[in-house]
Amino acid sequence: MEIPERVNARLAVLSSHLAVSEPAEVEQVLPAIKPWCTSAHMSAAPHGSSLKGNLKIFDERTGKKYEVPVSENGTVKAVDLKKITTGKDDKGLKLYDPGYLNTAPVRSSICYTNGDEGIIRYRGYPIEELAESRTYTEVAYLLMYGNLPSQSQLADWESAISQHSAVPQGVLDMIQSMPQDAHPPRIFITAMSALSIFYPDANPALMGQDIYKSEQVRDKQIVRILGQIPTIVVASYLKTVGRPLVLPSSNLSYTENFLYMIHSMGNKSYKPNPRLAQVLDILFILHAEHEMNCSTAAVRHLASSGADVYTAVAGAIGTVFGQLHGGAIEAVPKMLSEIGTVENIPEFIETVKNKKRRLSGFGHRIYRTNDPRGKIVKKLADEVFSILGKDPLVEVAVALEKAALSDEYFIKRKLYPNVDFYSGLIYRAMGFPHEFMTARIAGYLAHWRESLDDPDTKIIRPQQVYTGVWLRHYEPVKERTIN
Repeated sequence: MEIPERVNARLAVLSSHLAVSEPAEVEQVLPAIKPWCTSAHMSAAPHGSSLKGNLKIFDERTGKKYEVPVSENGTVKAVDLKKITTGKDDKGLKLYDPGYLNTAPVRSSICYTNGDEGIIRYRGYPIEELAESRTYTEVAYLLMYGNLPSQSQLADWESAISQHSAVPQGVLDMIQSMPQDAHPPRIFITAMSALSIFYPDANPALMGQDIYKSEQVRDKQIVRILGQIPTIVVASYLKTVGRPLVLPSSNLSYTENFLYMIHSMGNKSYKPNPRLAQVLDILFILHAEHEMNCSTAAVRHLASSGADVYTAVAGAIGTVFGQLHGGAIEAVPKMLSEIGTVENIPEFIETVKNKKRRLSGFGHRIYRTNDPRGKIVKKLADEVFSILGKDPLVEVAVALEKAALSDEYFIKRKLYPNVDFYSGLIYRAMGFPHEFMTARIAGYLAHWRESLDDPDTKIIRPQQVYTGVWLRHYEPVKERTIN
């Protein structure tokens, strides 16, 4: 019987995948990669000067004085405040910090942001420089290992990612079994979690908690996830739009493969537009990392328990689709569609001022000036629309941005376009669902890897402020009254 071409292609990728998965060859997965940067190598402070000293505290409740050390990074240990107590029944001061607005649970050398000055740096490199001339795979290496790769390191790195792009058939079958109207992100969150079933050798709960001390084991999980996530995400999307699965091509770059799998319809002669692939590289770089946000904190939280990396990453992806985290990419095109035309903008602006509507894609929890990524994305939008034609909503977006930036109400509140304002329109024009953004995977994996090397890493177990009933005793059911 003749083997279908699609099956042959699948077998070829699987063969490559299996070739680097044999135990005898595990040390050859990434021979050129060596760890470079962990939190132990951090400078004294982001600006290079030490903030070390002591904090003197006077407790007027007891009249006692305390001295709390301040680290060279400008932090105090929360546990040092436990010694400030009023007596034996007082367990000491706790920091009440809803949302962790001023709590630093980790030290990290991966990403630095300064919202007041509009700065984002990956391992010290300004994001503007990286977006100008690098590829996503280069930047992923930088985030993971601390330095931009040499030519040979980059070749080994990209080869390893490509060789690990074969997704277990059971995972692909599971994706195909999902309901047609399923939300694509929910599908690939499930698929990511399921990978832990297919790779039990990477599960500390099964193999012993020390397995991640091995550099080879860690690196293998990193390239495996980076290699498989594009296939999983695209397969999830194609399932929901009723199109057949398309497997990655070994002859294309990372971002070219995204475009190929989404648009080729299985036509192997399809060639992705190189300019659009470059735009996708830049978008992925801009979204690759953003320090201790909700989803990255979720990775650290889950990993601190000793959970396998697939579970930790799946949990992080799940937080992205909460409306307060990654929902703005979806909200902006929806908002622009509801506005409809430029003529309706003044009325919409007034409804925002009256707090009847929300201006999506403006402002950021961190930035009090322009989001540096927003400027880059706006230029990318012009590039994409010059190739694919202008989305009717772009005219509305440009006019809305101009109106908001000239209005005293928004100026006083320092509300500027953020990275999501034009991103949604770009993805829409390129035929991507807004849920398609998986670039943050590189940042998640970098933080996972860093947490394994940090001697201060402990299982995350926050304190609480108990506000319930202090003490009461059990009453037989017949003696209870209705409350």
